[in-house]
Amino acid sequence: MAKLYFHYSTMNAGKSTLLLQAAHNYNERGMETFLLIAALDDRVGKGQIGSRIGLSREATAFDADDDLFEFIKTRMQEGPIACVFVDEAQFLTKRQAWQLARAADDLNVPIMAYGLRVDFQGELFPGSAALLALADTLREVRTICHCGSKATMVVRQDEDGNTLKDGAQVQIGGNETYVSLCRKHWREAYGDA
Repeated sequence: MAKLYFHYSTMNAGKSTLLLQAAHNYNERGMETFLLIAALDDRVGKGQIGSRIGLSREATAFDADDDLFEFIKTRMQEGPIACVFVDEAQFLTKRQAWQLARAADDLNVPIMAYGLRVDFQGELFPGSAALLALADTLREVRTICHCGSKATMVVRQDEDGNTLKDGAQVQIGGNETYVSLCRKHWREAYGDA
């Protein structure tokens, strides 16, 4: 039976790089893959998975109302796929996380989802919460805080480097907006020391 995997971390841990590398490894061995990315993230371009180190690849963009089980089923009717890769999985809805689990179970195709665990306020994203509950295998992708400790949190900053405490849960951005920190330094930056 195929499995649903959730690779989670904070910002700047290399999740998209790992996804692109894994997909390349499948393709290099003659196996087809199906790549999905949340349409919300268009930093590299709509329907593009990109990494900070410059790697990118075309993917199928999905919105919150799309049925990912049907996306995968339709793609499999075109020919076999060895694995499905999902980037920016924190933007999945709970329903879509269940659709991915169903695809692993009923279509017997491995699903590799990559995404953030928590937002800038330390709260779980809905998609991440569902994947943490449903995934057969959880894999933490590690990055470090400026102190050298493992970073598990992220702060959102304004253009002057001030920590923002309020705002929408979703704001697309990269190094100009977010900084990964250990819990201690997140608490200090957030004013919860």
